[in-house]
Amino acid sequence: MLLRVAFELEWASDCSDGRVGRTFVTTIAGMSPRVSIGDLLAHASGPTFSFEFFPPKNEAGQQLLTRTIAELEPLEPDWVSVTYGANGSSRQRTLDATMAILASTELTVMGHLTCTGQTINELKAVIDAYADAGVTNILAIRGDMPGGASVAWEPYPGGLQTATELVELVASRGDFSIGVAAFPDGHATSTPELDAQILLGKQQAGASFAVTQLFFDLGHYFELVGRARSAGCTIPIVPGIMPVTSVKQLGRFVEMSGADIPAKVAERLLSVADDPEQVRITGVELAAELCDRLLAGRAPGLHFFTQNRSRATREILAKLRDDHQ
Repeated sequence: MLLRVAFELEWASDCSDGRVGRTFVTTIAGMSPRVSIGDLLAHASGPTFSFEFFPPKNEAGQQLLTRTIAELEPLEPDWVSVTYGANGSSRQRTLDATMAILASTELTVMGHLTCTGQTINELKAVIDAYADAGVTNILAIRGDMPGGASVAWEPYPGGLQTATELVELVASRGDFSIGVAAFPDGHATSTPELDAQILLGKQQAGASFAVTQLFFDLGHYFELVGRARSAGCTIPIVPGIMPVTSVKQLGRFVEMSGADIPAKVAERLLSVADDPEQVRITGVELAAELCDRLLAGRAPGLHFFTQNRSRATREILAKLRDDHQ
């Protein structure tokens, strides 16, 4: 039985002045490594922690991923996930990496799936391959065209047009816990209000939780949650976290995901731009501050985009634990 170390938020009234106090404690509970993420989030006593990897392209990348997983597994995350490449070779690498984690660890693994570059029959085959391997959690997203979010979306011939259709397809193939994407900084082809309605549609199609794209503006996350709740969407929305570890990343984040970089975040990073190690340290500090404020606002968990490296994620979690002991 996997022992999971999780942070639990306890809220209690301060009898002296009527304010709500918060303590951050560590709890240990036995948990099966093959759990429904939707059920876990619905019944968790505190926030979850999870890690995302991408499939390696070569043997050196595989060795890096293996080492990173070995360094992160002792933290006992609630789940991990592997991003999805839609073309033939990338798709197989995704499946291979997912199966390798299942075979070599006790981690709960969530598979990713996108509409990009695949027919419905090809999507069905991947869903069934996940099921045959014992993967019962799938993140169903539309995906972007090659070139990123700024490239106009075109459905693949014989494929699906929307993430909502993909959720429906996954749900029709078995008893899966289905996650979907949410966008704190908005989506290039939508509006914030329409995004909330789309998220509600995904829930109605069978999604039981959402994970956001990376973001840096705390207010954008809580505004997203507020719009979703006003639209009638009730599923947990887990914030996605990616620390900046180099100045070059700032431009890539904006280009690939449309993430807004708050001026204060950019100023702190650019003030140490000539010192790569200080940029990395500052990026970790900024991410830890964001995580702390998210948890204070009752975010249901934190999902770390690791980039197949463990150091930044380990340092952020260590800061959170140190700050609340």
